[in-house]
Amino acid sequence: METPVVTPIHDPLNTPLHSAQEAVAGSDVQPIDLGTDRREPVSEDWLDELASGLSEYGWMSVDVRSRLGMNLLAALKQEVQILDRTDAMKKAGIGRGNDLVRDRSVRRDKIAWLQGVTAPQAALFEFFESIRQGLNQRLFLGLKRFETHYATYHAGDFYKQHLDSFRGRASRVVSLVLYLNEDWQAADGGALQVFNRDNEHEVCGTVLPEAGRMALFMSEEIPHEVLPANRTRYSLACWFRQDEVPLPL
Repeated sequence: METPVVTPIHDPLNTPLHSAQEAVAGSDVQPIDLGTDRREPVSEDWLDELASGLSEYGWMSVDVRSRLGMNLLAALKQEVQILDRTDAMKKAGIGRGNDLVRDRSVRRDKIAWLQGVTAPQAALFEFFESIRQGLNQRLFLGLKRFETHYATYHAGDFYKQHLDSFRGRASRVVSLVLYLNEDWQAADGGALQVFNRDNEHEVCGTVLPEAGRMALFMSEEIPHEVLPANRTRYSLACWFRQDEVPLPL
């Protein structure tokens, strides 16, 4: 069995969650009991389905509410809302380290990196680790770790068409997006638009950012964009990587 992977991200962009909670006016944060969630196990058949979709189409969209549980999804949403309300999230950029550029004409979301230090994050990391191991066993991708951040798109925010990794870099290999928004309608905007890997002008899928909906795609192959949101939109982005040492943020 592979050794479980922890994703060490240096100099995190989010304040410790307990500090953010204390800063929320009115102290209206209510702990969510994760122990009452009924979750389906991450089965071998389900991992087969993920691997098959990535292999054949390069991307797929699945409902993971039964595998994560509604309480966990609610707890993750509560965390990102706290971070957003306390201004603990930072404007997202393009690139990393010294190459980071914050171009508001390309993307306008705000992000905060997860460390796995809270109970909801730890449960989520266990789920991501199961996916990492499952994809390695089936597709031999050599995924060594993952990194993940919260993202908030306020009304008018977007992210224009892009790839998550430059071809040949062998860093980010598989991308995952998990959505945390209840009662999301098409009129609310903010959909993930996925393009054909062989024709970046052909839309091959549209994913509404509904709570418990997960999109998975090959980072170097699948162009995608986030259409302008008409209301606040919360999500998690995760990348499964082949490199061992995190780059500075």
